[in-house]
Amino acid sequence: MDAPRRAAAWLGALVALTAAACGGSPPPAVSDTSTAESRPAVIKPEVLAEMPHDATAWTQGLEFDGPTLYEGTGIAGKSQIRELDPATGAVRRSAPTPNDYYGEGITVVDDRIWELTWRDGVAVEWDKNTLTPVREVPVDGEGWGLCRDDDRLIRSDGTDRLRFHDPATFAETGSVTVTRDGQPLTELNELECVDGQVWANVWKTDMLVRIDPATGKVNTVVDATGLWPGQGGSRERVLNGIAHIDGDEYLLTGKYWPAMYRVRLQPPA
Repeated sequence: MDAPRRAAAWLGALVALTAAACGGSPPPAVSDTSTAESRPAVIKPEVLAEMPHDATAWTQGLEFDGPTLYEGTGIAGKSQIRELDPATGAVRRSAPTPNDYYGEGITVVDDRIWELTWRDGVAVEWDKNTLTPVREVPVDGEGWGLCRDDDRLIRSDGTDRLRFHDPATFAETGSVTVTRDGQPLTELNELECVDGQVWANVWKTDMLVRIDPATGKVNTVVDATGLWPGQGGSRERVLNGIAHIDGDEYLLTGKYWPAMYRVRLQPPA
């Protein structure tokens, strides 16, 4: 979801810029049937600044609503919806996900927040102002990532599909298969909808992808290897969390990461 420009300007004055220190790793091999024209561009994030993040947070969703930063965290019995101070990473408000659900991706819809659950078969609708659950609606399949694309929601479920939902009822309205170089791409995790495109973390990798939801094709790959140097190849402390600030600037973090990074992602024209 797009964030107003004031969020970008405000964040930009918070901390000193840091140089990007991202190591390179080759992208996955492409199939012999793909053409050079069909292969997505591979880019690196340009690190602009670093801010603190709660290192106990199993981050599932990250999203700006104006200057306010919301985070959804996971683990059954420990999941929360949180409002964060983006300057310090401090938790301003928090509320536990009901019924010990395993919370997943979140997205803001006007005065509500939708939260997915992993395998509990429901999505939880929250009152954004009071951080109280309003209702639960049934969802088929697993819940992973969630974002708002104008008049619809887009959900990932761990498969190679993005599923579309009505933002008022959460009824499923369609889906699309995601492919990279003509091959299905699975384990799409946290999502961020920006200007008609969908950014997605790929679970247990240092890779983000940008997807055209009209076709399901990946058109850009972000190699974020080494974004947080302390990750050290951990299978748990992985990249997961994308919040659009403005233009080509984003806030990225990961599960149990002690830092959030303001970065510039510049896909080719």
